[in-house]
Amino acid sequence: MTAAENDLAARYLGELATQRQLSPHTVAAYRRDLQELAQLAGHEDWQKLSHHDIRRFAARLHAGGQSARSIARKLSGWRGFYDWLSRHATLSANPVEGVRAPRRPKTLPKALSVDDAVQLMEANQHGHPEPAELCDRAMFELLYSSGLRVSELVWLDMVYTEGGNGTPASLGWLDLQAGEVVVTGKGGKMRRVPVGAPARSALTAWLAVRPVARDGSAALFLSARGARITPRVVQTRLKAHALRAGTPVHVHPHVLRHSFASHVLQSSGDLRAVQELLGHASITSTQVYTALDFQHLAAVYDKAHPRAKAK
Repeated sequence: MTAAENDLAARYLGELATQRQLSPHTVAAYRRDLQELAQLAGHEDWQKLSHHDIRRFAARLHAGGQSARSIARKLSGWRGFYDWLSRHATLSANPVEGVRAPRRPKTLPKALSVDDAVQLMEANQHGHPEPAELCDRAMFELLYSSGLRVSELVWLDMVYTEGGNGTPASLGWLDLQAGEVVVTGKGGKMRRVPVGAPARSALTAWLAVRPVARDGSAALFLSARGARITPRVVQTRLKAHALRAGTPVHVHPHVLRHSFASHVLQSSGDLRAVQELLGHASITSTQVYTALDFQHLAAVYDKAHPRAKAK
């Protein structure tokens, strides 16, 4: 960077840190993006870069092996910088406006087969489980039974509470008698989701031994310290459980959500119902599971049809 560019970058990053109060980690990422812009621009003045220049830079990043996601993030950072620069210098237009990253390859969410999902749920069960094991079993069964996001799972309470005394009302709660959970999803949208029989049984067993929460809350799932469990702890416990069960793929909470959606769609063919169960605002988000469903059908065809391999 030239001295002038260093000064502009320092002022911009300073405002991100002080006025927008971004974390040091985020500010450092923006700094790296501006340094990369300077390297790509060479001796060209930042304020004279054109729309064509930015497109050329994006193409060079792509040719250098950077992912579409990484390039999109850099373009977003550069766009924000030029928005700021337009308020402090004379620019005819933001050169990054309208420049898009290369199209990302469409990747399907990972889902377990039905057999692998059942094996995972039934693994490592023995006659006298400890309370922590009952808690884990209830969490994993509920994730797969109802297709919950891990954030929705950890905010579940045993029953609905009104709050008060500085505590908020429940964001989600279990209604075991009705066989459902109420959760708050993205955008603050609440929905009711059925809970299957194995999950209800696991929840009943856990509630029978659940200790009193350290803070007296109604949190449904507790950590070893008696506090509301965190997403990270759920991820760690599920990963360890899957390894012990010999599951052939890496398993995290969202894999169980994908598996739930794929298996319900395979059985019902009702995309709208799956959309409602998952809490997707748009059917477009749910349509990816039709591709998963086709993969399942194609695998069955290849395995079962006598002429499937005659190619």
